[in-house]
Amino acid sequence: MARHARRTPLLPAPALARGLGRDVLLKAECLQHTGSFKVRGAAARLEALDADERGRGVVACSSGNHGRAVAFVAARMGIRATIFVPEWIDAVKLSGIRACGAEAVLAGSSFDEAEARALESAAHEGRTYVSAYDDPWVIAGQGTIGDEILDQCDRVPDFVMAPLSGGGLVAGIAARTKVRLGARAPITVAVSAENAAVMLASLRAGHPVEVPEQDTLASALAGGIGLDNRHSFALVRDLVDEHAVVSERAIADAMRHLIERSNLVVEGGGAVAVAALLSGAWRAPDVGPERDAAAGPIVIVLSGGNVATETLLGVLAARPGG
Repeated sequence: MARHARRTPLLPAPALARGLGRDVLLKAECLQHTGSFKVRGAAARLEALDADERGRGVVACSSGNHGRAVAFVAARMGIRATIFVPEWIDAVKLSGIRACGAEAVLAGSSFDEAEARALESAAHEGRTYVSAYDDPWVIAGQGTIGDEILDQCDRVPDFVMAPLSGGGLVAGIAARTKVRLGARAPITVAVSAENAAVMLASLRAGHPVEVPEQDTLASALAGGIGLDNRHSFALVRDLVDEHAVVSERAIADAMRHLIERSNLVVEGGGAVAVAALLSGAWRAPDVGPERDAAAGPIVIVLSGGNVATETLLGVLAARPGG
């Protein structure tokens, strides 16, 4: 994976830390190659293909970031890639997929429709399907973020907060930190967008479910988890410690905050964990009015920064909290 992904910085966020009694650090995957953490999982999966599989090529389905990552890694490895995307895909993400040389196929009005077309195509052509979330290699690749966080922190974090969609990101991080530290591992907090919370709905039901897709600033988190989910559902259920849900307003406020206070452009799906902290949808345990030297930091994963200019301008123009 190291051939394709960069080690992203862990940046202090004093404006978020103020009043918490502990440091807040931002794992800036928005600065990753292709603009999101997805390149990690794509690299892990494609590097695991044998020569015959590489020769036949790969198929993926994506709301944008996963497809761009698969296209990027495939181009570097000389592998043919076809990416199925829903018709509502962000224009920035669609152009990014095509710029890497992959074929992008607009397929259906929802992520689930596009994924069904992708799976059918992969089976028909005998090509490897690269899941955005429900693949052990992909989950392991995303989990390298957990390794980097532990290596970059001078103290073990008390909490690691990450966006939740199909579950590959937060499951991978939770798995790696718990394997390395056991009972001393950080508490893993998964944050869902209110309008894109199918994994959370599935956890509450006790099995994978489908929910209608809704418009959301967190478009990267939209889509289902597959009724036949084999890996990510169980990992999220068993390894993630806490959950939070944030509104569209909170997501927009978080995007503005990150631009104004941290000079970082972060897409809606990448900003949900900051939204949880800012809005109070999730609260860290109180450590007292004075900073507790023993309190570990809160690490927030900013999972991506690919956002259309029009969307960003609309967010910036809106009144905070309005």
